[in-house]
Amino acid sequence: MKVLKFGGTSVGSVKSIQSLKRIVETEAKRQPVVVVVSALGGITDRLITTSQLALQGDERYKDEFQEMVDRHYKMIDTIITEPRKREQLFNTIDSLFEQLKSIFFGVYLVHDLSEKTLDAIVSYGERLSSNIVATLIRGAKWYDARDFIKTYRKNGKHTLDSELTAQLVKEAFTELPKISLVPGFISKDRDTGEVTNLGRGGSDYTAAIIAAALDAEILEIWTDVDGFMTADPKVIKTAYTINELSYIEAMELCNFGAKVIYPPTIYPVCVKNIPIRVKNTFNPTSPGTIIKDQ
Repeated sequence: MKVLKFGGTSVGSVKSIQSLKRIVETEAKRQPVVVVVSALGGITDRLITTSQLALQGDERYKDEFQEMVDRHYKMIDTIITEPRKREQLFNTIDSLFEQLKSIFFGVYLVHDLSEKTLDAIVSYGERLSSNIVATLIRGAKWYDARDFIKTYRKNGKHTLDSELTAQLVKEAFTELPKISLVPGFISKDRDTGEVTNLGRGGSDYTAAIIAAALDAEILEIWTDVDGFMTADPKVIKTAYTINELSYIEAMELCNFGAKVIYPPTIYPVCVKNIPIRVKNTFNPTSPGTIIKDQ
């Protein structure tokens, strides 16, 4: 089996999400796949902005919220063509947005935004996007990452409980369907049951954790570039894709500012010697960059 992770740009538009669908369905003909998705491009930032407006007592938070609602509904109207499926999905999305609306209103009323509340708010991005993608792809089974990605509090930060998480991932995926759909980024505190997350870029980490626990053949990170480049192609026109990197080289490039993958992603799969391939959702025939032990 393999794990495929799709970032915000890969689920950010009708064109990209249709490309995602084709990629997943093609891969699933060969072997079972676990698909991890981020929130729609820009939604996490928008959730934070809306939270800040509500905290300040600024009624514009309602406009920001409505724009998020409209964007998701427009996406569903365009890509989900079966009336029954669309109605079921709207019911799910309606419920999530009602919950989110109540949280924002609470922040607006009391002028307080705790870390716990913000963690709950930002979790909705992936919960919304993953339900949309799971409905779009025929036969996909949706899983709630909070059931198996567990954290605990350490030095004031959410820290992954690696051992418990690996055990729960194995239990959750004992019988692998052809296509499993998982929201990235989000997690749950093992002690309090509160919603937590793996930090910005955490969807990559979710995918790596699952790949390591299930001994995947490969972890594929699908993004909007052809892989790791020799330089920023927007600045250096002659920049080209690096075909192969070691885990250490990839980690160093990430630490020096390459925003292709989230640095902690590399560790879980490196330990298991599982290769990572970085590929472009908008150019799927490009081989991308392979990261493996050398």
